[in-house]
Amino acid sequence: MSILHDLKPPPGIVRILAVSNLGRTVANGFLLSVSVLYFIRSVGVPADRVGIGLTVSAVLAMLVSIPAGQVSDRLGARRTSIVSGVAQGVLVCGYALVGGFAGFLVIVSLAAMADSASAVARGALIAEALPSNERVKARAYLQSVNNVGLSGGTLLGGVALAADSHALYAGMLLGAGVLFLGAGLTCLALPAAAPGRAPEDHRARHVLRDVPYLTVSVLNAVLVLGTDALLTAALPIWIADRTDAPVSVYAAIMFLNTAMCVLFQVRLSRGAEDVTGGARAMRRSGVVLAVSCGIFALSAGQPAWVAVVCLLLGALVQVIGEMLHSAGSWALSYELAPAHAHGQYQGLFGLTQRVGSAITPMLTTAVLIGWGRPGWLLFAGILLAGGLATPSVARWAERTRASATPPRAADEPVAA
Repeated sequence: MSILHDLKPPPGIVRILAVSNLGRTVANGFLLSVSVLYFIRSVGVPADRVGIGLTVSAVLAMLVSIPAGQVSDRLGARRTSIVSGVAQGVLVCGYALVGGFAGFLVIVSLAAMADSASAVARGALIAEALPSNERVKARAYLQSVNNVGLSGGTLLGGVALAADSHALYAGMLLGAGVLFLGAGLTCLALPAAAPGRAPEDHRARHVLRDVPYLTVSVLNAVLVLGTDALLTAALPIWIADRTDAPVSVYAAIMFLNTAMCVLFQVRLSRGAEDVTGGARAMRRSGVVLAVSCGIFALSAGQPAWVAVVCLLLGALVQVIGEMLHSAGSWALSYELAPAHAHGQYQGLFGLTQRVGSAITPMLTTAVLIGWGRPGWLLFAGILLAGGLATPSVARWAERTRASATPPRAADEPVAA
């Protein structure tokens, strides 16, 4: 019953955000399932050009993260969430009107930038709307909802793939656009809060000049290498090319990962509400992720049943490390940010997450698949070093802002 209780977001701000996030993640599941095949088969964009367009859009989404955060700090996270969510919904509906490569490139790029702005604003919105001791728990609830929504949207998208119908593809994309639109408008139900104001001597400071926070963000990107991108990029190739396990075990691994994140993310986030707890969670994450790499490495050269056991055990350990990383990264990203600039600081943290996820496929293919077991051990060492270094860097960052962070009314609970 305690686990089931963890799945129900508390009433008020967190529940409103959960409803909004559920719509967004179901829509993302639709896009992940059908958008690429829609552009290739229905619109007629060549596959290589679709790849180019998606790469360009991903780069633009990264570049817009920090500027979007600055906009959020000026206009307020609630207002920015609404505007960017509505813009993303309209743009995704526009997918159904694309008639060639040029239109495809423009629409996916604008939609990716709107998605990035929305993600940054939503991160800042939690800091704007909730007191500091409730933010990590709120993110944990939302992460559980995200996994449910993404899984449900992907499964529904699979129905469209089975039918392979232009009309059904277009209908799914229009449905995704409507869901994004609704998710943005749901934020209207949130109480308005004035954005924090910096004192004059802090007004010109930019997040990229905050070296301690930048260092924490880089260590976060290191640990991102061992999270979900590792599963989606390296593991299926490793199973197929380097083990005797049936490829179907990968489906069980992904189900295990999703189920664990839904059921236990809130529980594993307890104790990570401040800088000390967040840094401790990051350190544990590095250790646990390194252990999972060692277990995955053992699956090579084993009988099929032994390989399956190693892969499932490695996946179980890996998802624990992933959840610890999520909790720790949320705590550090909020608690080390100045109260008046959560938008741009969330933008930087989101940027490092995206960079880590972007380089993982290339890095894991070269190191893990190319080198085999030594590659896994090297990867384990990198993750272990990143986790062990985080507490001392976090303490350094905390010392540098102990007397510099201005007071902020929005750090108190916002009255409905």
